[in-house]
Amino acid sequence: MDNMLVSSWFHLHSSVPLSYVQPPESRPGTASVISGKTIPVVDIEEHDHAEILMQILRASEEYGFFQVINHGVSKELMDDTMNIFKEFHALPEVEKISESSRDPNGSCRLYTSREINNKDCVQYWRDTLRHFCPPSGEFMEFWPQKPARYREVVGRYTQELRLLGLKILELLCEGLGLDPKYCHGELSESPLLLSHHYPPCPEPNLTLGTPKHRDPNLVTILFQEKDVNALQVFKDGEWIVVEPIPYAFVVNIGLLLQIISNGRLIGAEHRVVTNSDTARTTIAYFIRPTTENIIEPAKSLTCSDSPSIYKSITFEEFLRIFMSKGPDIEPFLIL
Repeated sequence: MDNMLVSSWFHLHSSVPLSYVQPPESRPGTASVISGKTIPVVDIEEHDHAEILMQILRASEEYGFFQVINHGVSKELMDDTMNIFKEFHALPEVEKISESSRDPNGSCRLYTSREINNKDCVQYWRDTLRHFCPPSGEFMEFWPQKPARYREVVGRYTQELRLLGLKILELLCEGLGLDPKYCHGELSESPLLLSHHYPPCPEPNLTLGTPKHRDPNLVTILFQEKDVNALQVFKDGEWIVVEPIPYAFVVNIGLLLQIISNGRLIGAEHRVVTNSDTARTTIAYFIRPTTENIIEPAKSLTCSDSPSIYKSITFEEFLRIFMSKGPDIEPFLIL
């Protein structure tokens, strides 16, 4: 695994290796980037509950993305968690691999470019640490022990993100007319944490940190570093930059919630561009179901005038299709 991680060799190159060069149609700049337009910002401590519901539902229907402020997670915990992940990604490669390889079943792992790496495919300019973080505490024994306090800090962070995630799901479900607790239980019992690290890139116009895609989950809650504009949302044929707001979380709707809402909410396409000056670290909390859970449109949202658009499918089967089809998955989900 020597020199496999981008963070181990990026500084040795003055140009992007050929395997990381995107085809012309996928490179940054092939579609216009809107300046001055932003995704909605929702204050979820707004006193008017009906106003919060309206804002969060409209953002999820029109953009599939919004930022939340006054969310209840302390700035101190957010800073501690970001610093822990920055320290992890700064460890020597051998240590990072060792710290993320305790479970032979791969519940915690470190990889570069993409989770399933195919050398025949174009690579992406990032390293990723991922591990499960269910509320039961299962799998924590396989989490990294370095840096010191990793398990303590990340454990507290994932507990707080679970509470925030359930609150956001309750608001979305209520806005759709469902039981606010519709997504509690097995639909949200298998969360996943991913920390992406994007080193500086010598030719950011040729490569991507993350390709255009939609997330294979219910909802993603992302903590991104301030001062680095890299995340972009695709809307109406153009890219909107998701400018970081200090101590806000970016929330995006995943494909599973698009299915549950019978297409009312948007699992929006998004990507990450690179830059030549600054490394960027992000922390993404994926709210996901257990593998055997059935994903289908909520029955109360379908009728003879509004029939189901999507098939019923287990999450395990959904993931299998997603990993093989990627951005082209939707035709395989539609009835």
